[in-house]
Amino acid sequence: QVQLQESGPGLVKSSQTLSLTCTVSGDRLTTTMKYWSWIRQPPGKGLEWIGHIAYFGNTYYSPALQSRVSISRDTSKNQFFLQLSSVTPEDTGVYYCGGSDGPVVVPERDEYDNWGPGTQVTVSS
Repeated sequence: QVQLQESGPGLVKSSQTLSLTCTVSGDRLTTTMKYWSWIRQPPGKGLEWIGHIAYFGNTYYSPALQSRVSISRDTSKNQFFLQLSSVTPEDTGVYYCGGSDGPVVVPERDEYDNWGPGTQVTVSS
């Protein structure tokens, strides 16, 4: 059974960098054709796809966020990471990590084979 778990600080100050970790169990980050994504949901709004890292290490980001986003991984720990720089209160929300068999660039939960429980991040002004 594949499980994903997000972790990281729940409170970040404006202008700082938000850093989150997704720990994967039951599968490998390097499994052929697996893509590992970050998705978020601001309060009262819909899901937003942030970006993904492929099984071979390439990354792809939402055009709306690509100037501030970096996704990386540590294959020895089977973890992948999100860094979002220069945050503002508009970056507040629940952040999810997801896994898919193939590249997914949309946020809908049904498009993912694996989905974490989410972690709340609040950006203070």
